[in-house]
Amino acid sequence: MPPEKHLLVDGSNVLHAWPETRPLLKRDRDAARAWLVQRLSAIHDTEGWRVTVVFDGRGDELVVEQPGKAATFAVVYTPDALTADDVIEQWIGKSPEPTACVVATGDNAESRTARSLGATVCPPEDLKVWCEQASARQGASVRSLNRANDREWRQ
Repeated sequence: MPPEKHLLVDGSNVLHAWPETRPLLKRDRDAARAWLVQRLSAIHDTEGWRVTVVFDGRGDELVVEQPGKAATFAVVYTPDALTADDVIEQWIGKSPEPTACVVATGDNAESRTARSLGATVCPPEDLKVWCEQASARQGASVRSLNRANDREWRQ
């Protein structure tokens, strides 16, 4: 069985890198985070990737939320004492197959560390394109299913 593909996203780094999310991030950080998570859901749902979005510091403990019912999609808030980079690096280091990990970040130091641990790095611009393509495939799949259901219903 091939290793599970795992996309680890440095959430704040990506939000600051995407021009369309910067204004939202300044107005409403939670809305910006939700917007990013929604975009990433297409990669999870369409392509079967485990997706973990990591955001910096939110209290004394690590908090893990699941935006849907799937255990393979998580939003993680680090404790104040750790950064998203720290958690991502630990995740890669503990992975049974680090080469199956892809880290989405524009942080040069984090990119070097992730690569040295065996992961692949996806710059924020490439992640944006990936999200758009996955969303387009998801939409095409839904339209195809709708057409098939419509044909079946008419018979």
